[in-house]
Amino acid sequence: MADFKYRSDTNTWSHRDGRPFSKEEQDLAFTATRVEFGEVREQLTRYQEYMRTVEEAPEALQLFLAPFMEQLSQNTLGNAVQLMTEDERAEFDRLLGLMIHPVRPFAPYTF
Repeated sequence: MADFKYRSDTNTWSHRDGRPFSKEEQDLAFTATRVEFGEVREQLTRYQEYMRTVEEAPEALQLFLAPFMEQLSQNTLGNAVQLMTEDERAEFDRLLGLMIHPVRPFAPYTF
């Protein structure tokens, strides 16, 4: 999320902690175009999708692994990985990565 908010009561921008924008920050905020606001909205949407994916990763991994585990007499992750195709291993790695890597903070042009 951005570290600022628009205050409709004063028609000004301020930092989320309540500090008003400096004159320079205020001037810069008012130069933003509709296109730029659209880009920010799209980036935020992509970030929210990323966060939703991260939050759902544990359950998605469990659902992904279930069919492999059902095929095994010894339910170990190593045995399950041996049953996977290359594409399935890539999906396994993606889901596992979502669970073990720290969440990326939102930053402009990151998403």
